[in-house]
Amino acid sequence: QVQLVESGGGLVQAGGSLRLSCTASGTTFAINTMGWYRQAPGKQRELVAGISSDGSTNHADSVKGRFTISRDNDKNTVYLQMNSLKAEDTAVYYCNARILLTMSPAPLSRDYWGQGTQVTVSS
Repeated sequence: QVQLVESGGGLVQAGGSLRLSCTASGTTFAINTMGWYRQAPGKQRELVAGISSDGSTNHADSVKGRFTISRDNDKNTVYLQMNSLKAEDTAVYYCNARILLTMSPAPLSRDYWGQGTQVTVSS
């Protein structure tokens, strides 16, 4: 049973910083991409940042220069360093991991999600 456990959310003042962590357990398969999504009240879930197994990253335009995603493959852990937080960053942040389950007869991956962690930025 694959589990993603997130930590690091909380309440912070605008301009402050938080670091989110997410560790995947319960799998012996390769983890391809890992990422962070967020969902604010009344809005759709959106990609914040993603990172591939080779370390290539992408960040949403709204967080570029403020947020940085990284991962430790040995620990199956992904991090999101969030600096210069703004009120509009307030949301539930979800960790995602795409795990390769088999290569035969064709590559088959599955997405797994964490339970979400609340980030609230007060202005």
